[in-house]
Amino acid sequence: MKKKIITTFLLIFFFFSHSYSTELKISGTKRIDIETIKVYGDIKIQPSYTNEELNQILKNLYETNFFEDVKVSFKNNILSIEVKEYPVINSIILEGEPTNKIKDALLEDISSKEKSSYIKSNISKDIIRIKKVYEILGFNTTDVDTKVEEINEDTVNLYFFINRGSKVKIKKIRFIGDKKIRDRRLRDVIVSEEDKFWKFISRNTILNKKNIELDKRLLTNYYKSAGFYDVNVISSSATLDDKNFSTLTYNISSGKRYRINKISTNVNPALDKKVFMPLEKNFKKLVSDYYSPFKVKKLLDSLDKLISFNDLQYIEHSVNEIVGDSGIEIVLNIYEGEKSLIERINILGNTVTNEDVVRGELLVDEGDPFNKLKFNQSIARIKSRNIFESVEEKVSTGSEKDLKVIDISVEEKPTGEISAGAGVGTDGGAVQFGIKENNWLGKGIRLETSIDISDDALKGGFDYSDPNYNFSGNTLSFGFQASDSDVAASGYENKVQSANISTSFEQYTNVYISPGIVLSADKLTVDSTASDQLKKQAGSFTELAVDYSITRDERDRTFMPTNGYSASFYQQLPIYADSSSISNNFATNFYRPLSEDIIGSIKFYVAAVNGIDEDVRVNKRLFIPSNRLRGFEKGKVGPKDGKDFVGGNYSTALNLEASLPNLLPESTNADISMFIDAGNVWGVDYNGTIDNQTQKIRSSTGIAANWYSPIGPVTFTLAKAITKNSSDTTQSFKFNLGTTF
Repeated sequence: MKKKIITTFLLIFFFFSHSYSTELKISGTKRIDIETIKVYGDIKIQPSYTNEELNQILKNLYETNFFEDVKVSFKNNILSIEVKEYPVINSIILEGEPTNKIKDALLEDISSKEKSSYIKSNISKDIIRIKKVYEILGFNTTDVDTKVEEINEDTVNLYFFINRGSKVKIKKIRFIGDKKIRDRRLRDVIVSEEDKFWKFISRNTILNKKNIELDKRLLTNYYKSAGFYDVNVISSSATLDDKNFSTLTYNISSGKRYRINKISTNVNPALDKKVFMPLEKNFKKLVSDYYSPFKVKKLLDSLDKLISFNDLQYIEHSVNEIVGDSGIEIVLNIYEGEKSLIERINILGNTVTNEDVVRGELLVDEGDPFNKLKFNQSIARIKSRNIFESVEEKVSTGSEKDLKVIDISVEEKPTGEISAGAGVGTDGGAVQFGIKENNWLGKGIRLETSIDISDDALKGGFDYSDPNYNFSGNTLSFGFQASDSDVAASGYENKVQSANISTSFEQYTNVYISPGIVLSADKLTVDSTASDQLKKQAGSFTELAVDYSITRDERDRTFMPTNGYSASFYQQLPIYADSSSISNNFATNFYRPLSEDIIGSIKFYVAAVNGIDEDVRVNKRLFIPSNRLRGFEKGKVGPKDGKDFVGGNYSTALNLEASLPNLLPESTNADISMFIDAGNVWGVDYNGTIDNQTQKIRSSTGIAANWYSPIGPVTFTLAKAITKNSSDTTQSFKFNLGTTF
């Protein structure tokens, strides 16, 4: 009986084990081994499979991109997997593109890769990607064909035949819709440019989708800065006029123009509200002005300065802009932020630049409290070095919740510059050449050398500048200059060599102080035709002096400003000199938009040089700069010794100007301005033969035009002297032509 029971048990065990054992059968493999299929397919041996489980295996294997076809089935305890492998791409050949750099970019961008599977469905996507690359480069009619060359059953070569076509240039840029601002002004805002034959160097005349997207952002920002809060660049379109030229059109809805009707603060009850009361004086200045995001930023900058001045930690802020029919209300929310410390700062992407250059601009360090204001200021300081293409920052949680890890990623850019130029006008001609390096040896040091050649002078110089010397936040500079002025008509030659060392630092916000030391040597050689003053000063002289300047700059921008002011004072004091003198000058410029089409400016300049027990040397005497007293020849105003204008101890000028950028039709490519200039040069240390009518204020009025000609920018000045001295030399018409190449 016992024997029968055992036998029966064995039979039952054998039956069930045989019935439920699963066999895996894989077929069709050539390159891919079975174990790889098991792993990528996530295949588990089990008694049975649902349809969902079989479909999941199928999906997993397709996602590998190894197989062109996959079949999965389960029958009679056999899991069958049948595959058909994709061929392998041996080589990808790009025909029709001559540039290796572009070829490398294309190979990087497409999904097809050498030594990977050849997937037919990827080819159409790759063609689209190739065309997009060429669109960015300005080729908008690119054709791409493909060919597959079978090497054997399992390997292919993939060919892309590229016909770039011609670059499509922008013939006309149009602005339509409720735009409210003249087309000429809008063209100055955007990057894209109309194709003109004098713009053959510019890449922005090529139809470029990347530039178009940038244009839309620039237009939006410009309108908002003018108070059009709801502006919408509805669309942009390009229509081909022919194969190589297009018309680019932007459809703009400007919306209503808003003014700021109220500014207030919302201070968290845990903070002292009185600390932020000084902001209210800034509020009063902006209320009733047109809204601008730059004005909001100015408010936030004032708030940041107040936070920094009071050394407030962990204070953050945000802005609410409430739009109503009467205007925009701005609310500054001030609150306590997250309290945390900086665990680590990582500098990434710098291959040439020393890490210390980046860290030297940081206002925060590892172990410090994480201060968002100081961190943002640090990033701005790094960007201002102008040695990086981009600077990106990332703040993440460190090893603990209250610790921060900061990643600062930089992308370096070429920092060397070569410049050359030429100019010619009624004053004569000049050529210039210069070499500049902004990141010497990866230390952020600036080196610059230049040479200028004119009709009667040769000038050259070398300058060295470390913007953050010894990580002090101060600039250290030194330089050497030399000049040789050989004025045969006046019978003299003047050679001057000088060396200087100086530093510069921001003492207060937008207030810069620059002290320095100057050593110079001056040699004056004369002949019998020279004036009495020149003969008196003939010989060699040396001077050691200290100088300094104080500058405040509140302009909206340094190039072609439209609002704000700048003011600077300079003084040079002798320490030791064969012929001692003290030099001073002060200059200030004010800019303000008087309307949409008029930019008004007032410029004032005054300079003085005073000898100490001796006459002021000829090379230190003052003249009015030619751009401050138009209608008179350069250096031909003021005291005169015989036939020579010898300059004076004092010089001053006042300029009133109204720029009219939209006066002339756009097709003229010209800007017009009207001006009134007034100035004088007076005062000498000796009498004798001096013709010195010092009481007469020289003045002039006229029109200036800037024309972007086919050969470069040209400035024309038509001026008429209103008041003058009989000995002055007037100049009713003047032009200057110059370009950079």
